[in-house]
Amino acid sequence: MLFGNWKGGKLFRYMKNSFILIADDDADDRMLLETAFNEIGYIGKIGFVSNGEELTDYLDKLEGGIKPGVIILDLNMPRKNGMEVLKELRNNILFKKVHIVVFSTTRNESEVQECINSGADSYFVKPINYNALLDFANGIHQVLHESTSK
Repeated sequence: MLFGNWKGGKLFRYMKNSFILIADDDADDRMLLETAFNEIGYIGKIGFVSNGEELTDYLDKLEGGIKPGVIILDLNMPRKNGMEVLKELRNNILFKKVHIVVFSTTRNESEVQECINSGADSYFVKPINYNALLDFANGIHQVLHESTSK
């Protein structure tokens, strides 16, 4: 299994009135992701939370059927880790079809497989250079753009 590549089935199908939600406790990683999405031309909404409890609270407060099209989920977060959140979301009928990308420093093959088995649509190891981060953001943006222009 090659790390840094998309893992799991499809990338994403973008739902109208949806957005990207990033759950990561590292403020620098959140800022870099936001910068990368801006740099590649993504103009949609991006939401940010810094731990698993904030993520579930954020999702509970959404109204009008609006939900994220994509959740970028770090595994190693305080209060409630990404694996716990992933399992909760996949057991909630409202979020079964939301695409979840685990975006973590973890390279442990058994942990990667556990994420995929628990319902992650993709697993991506946090890149060590900015160009790889731009590639990651561009892949998400491209799929979102293609699905909304149909």
